[in-house]
Amino acid sequence: MAEARISVDQNEFMCPVCLDLLKDPVTIQCGHSYCKSCITDCWNQEDQTRVYSCPQCRQTFSPRPALARNTMLAEVVERVKKTKLPADCYAGVGDVKCDVCTGRKYKAVKSCLVCLNSYCQNHLEQHESLFEGKRHSLIDATGRLQEMICHEHEKPLEMYCITDQQCICVLCTKYEHKNHNTASAAAQRTEKQV
Repeated sequence: MAEARISVDQNEFMCPVCLDLLKDPVTIQCGHSYCKSCITDCWNQEDQTRVYSCPQCRQTFSPRPALARNTMLAEVVERVKKTKLPADCYAGVGDVKCDVCTGRKYKAVKSCLVCLNSYCQNHLEQHESLFEGKRHSLIDATGRLQEMICHEHEKPLEMYCITDQQCICVLCTKYEHKNHNTASAAAQRTEKQV
């Protein structure tokens, strides 16, 4: 019998708690699936109340439900792992690694100046949906995130102090560099390139 080929998006098999592919998947009574260790950790925190809830839909269960491995889902996840991404998506020497990936890390495509993390394409999509509508500054992936943040105010270095010839954050312009000649770092960079 011919095997049917179905196109599958690996995001369908991500654990909503750890945001990685399901490991030892279990499906709870409401129908949502999690890594066994993730839902166990969540429910261990709820042991005092003896009321356990689904992290997604918040349906409650009492007593604590027994967890059994979803073997069909585990087999599908194993197939997805074997076909999910080409090898060039894994981070190699000199590549910026995704800070969220567990196990083998994927190559980061963007870095967030607010979260101070770098994200592969999969985790970037999750980051964007999680912070939709909020102002998170994304830049091309860089391993130099700490160098782009003001150590005193923990804000992005978006300004340039022409007087002191250094990059500063917006708060620095109000305090340490109050009466100095400043410009946006992007404008100053463009001017120096010209």
